[in-house]
Amino acid sequence: MTEPTLHALREPLTLPCGQVLGSRLAKAAMSEKLAGPDGAPNEHHVRLYERWGRGGAALLLTGNVMVDRRALEGPGNVVVEDERDLELLRGWARAARAGGALTWMQISHPGRQTPRRVSARPVAPSSVALRGTFGLFAPPRALSESEIAEIVARFATTAAVAQRAGFDGVQIHGAHGYLVSQFLSPLTNQRTDGYGGSIENRQRFLLEVVRAVRAAVTKGFALAVKLNSADFQRGGFSEAESMSVVEALSDEGLDLLEISGGTYEAAAMFDGADARTRSREAYFLEYAERVRQHARMPLMVTGGFRTASGMAEAVASGATDVIGLARPLALEPDLAARLLSAEAERARSGLRGFGAKKLDALVDAAWHEQQLARMGRGLAPDPQLNRLSSVLASFRHSYAPRLRGR
Repeated sequence: MTEPTLHALREPLTLPCGQVLGSRLAKAAMSEKLAGPDGAPNEHHVRLYERWGRGGAALLLTGNVMVDRRALEGPGNVVVEDERDLELLRGWARAARAGGALTWMQISHPGRQTPRRVSARPVAPSSVALRGTFGLFAPPRALSESEIAEIVARFATTAAVAQRAGFDGVQIHGAHGYLVSQFLSPLTNQRTDGYGGSIENRQRFLLEVVRAVRAAVTKGFALAVKLNSADFQRGGFSEAESMSVVEALSDEGLDLLEISGGTYEAAAMFDGADARTRSREAYFLEYAERVRQHARMPLMVTGGFRTASGMAEAVASGATDVIGLARPLALEPDLAARLLSAEAERARSGLRGFGAKKLDALVDAAWHEQQLARMGRGLAPDPQLNRLSSVLASFRHSYAPRLRGR
């Protein structure tokens, strides 16, 4: 790649809060699932994030940090409800920031996407069960308005603790079918009160969370949102509705909006939106180009980027401001540095699929999860890691004893 082309990725970016990204490459969130039954970060997080912190990405986004220990995306999630683990959180933040990267905590509530092993009665906007997930998720019950207010407050508390622990910002997870995304979708939000019906009502929960978080942290602390471009389900959250949400978020002073897509029922975040977007390398790049007309905050696109030339072209064209790299950094934690120095031009190829979409998604997720576990133990990623053993290890972990309160 020529130096002028590479320059687009090396260019710093000043965010509205005043923080400066040293380049346009970010480590996007991946669920680490490295915590023990107490939900606290540990030495595995420290080792993993020290490694990523030396890897050249300007921004590190943590995996799902839960705001409620009764609702987990999976066993092994870190949970931040209060300051009980403040010193451990500080150690995690120090490790991640030691190499110079900004580090933001992704904060989330899974809603109905809480595994049955964790909760036999998860909560959601409405009592709509997940389909096609082999019974791994129990049917949810609808939240009351007072419970909604409590969850909004939990997001704010988690963000405030993250700031006290030394993280540089938070990202509210509003994509991939988790609770915020469930409120946005008419398939999962069938409420008839002020949180349901029109898109203006369905986006109310997200806006309340954003405002509560903003009020709980100080100026200069970054606030981002991860949003679906669409659910890719008939009758679900549409692209037109997502544009409306982006318009509303543009008035809230966000520092970064990350574009993704899909849910557990339609996992576009793993296999891409369609063949046309895959041909341009990034799954959601064309949506980002359209959302530029509505967004007044910097954009980050994650999903599908594999070559330095494709990344640089996306930034230089103005389609996105930041490139999010997730699974490539599970296999090559120093990939960002190697791309920026022109030592590498592309990410190493991942797993070759079996041709069955849901099976491939399951195997791919388990395999990459085990690569994170290896780095957490101080080992290097293993490109030859056995797929079957990865799935078995992930399965055993998913059926570990449920999180215990302390």
